[in-house]
Amino acid sequence: MPKGVPWSKSEVDELLTLRTSGATVRQIAQKMGKSEQAVQKKIERLGLKVVQPQNICSTTTSELIMPEELPSIEEALKILAAAMNALQTPGLTKAEVQRLRNIIQGCKIYKELLADYVNYRQIEAKLVEMEQKYAEWATNVKKDSYF
Repeated sequence: MPKGVPWSKSEVDELLTLRTSGATVRQIAQKMGKSEQAVQKKIERLGLKVVQPQNICSTTTSELIMPEELPSIEEALKILAAAMNALQTPGLTKAEVQRLRNIIQGCKIYKELLADYVNYRQIEAKLVEMEQKYAEWATNVKKDSYF
């Protein structure tokens, strides 16, 4: 059941004119003094296609900024906990929920990769230590073989 004041014939004509000219739902709503939701519902009821405009102000960049130091597991867990808490906020949009879920997934992956990295660094340190011991041993064997 529609809420509010019914649309007049002239308002519907103006809506159709603005929509045909390529105006967005937001622009139409502002020009006509109606809510975006009201405009979108009317467009749907008229059988027109509701096109969601692409986000012009994208936060994604093509350049990644490398941190000086890797965040610790504790920092990643704090971000994870904050995102999980934020998910409990009522009235989140689908985009906000998806962003928070992506943060959570990213934290999980980061934790796993950081653990692998720490293990790799430990293996690498052991290898360097063994190479040094081998070099010392080889040097000692050469010294002993000449006497």
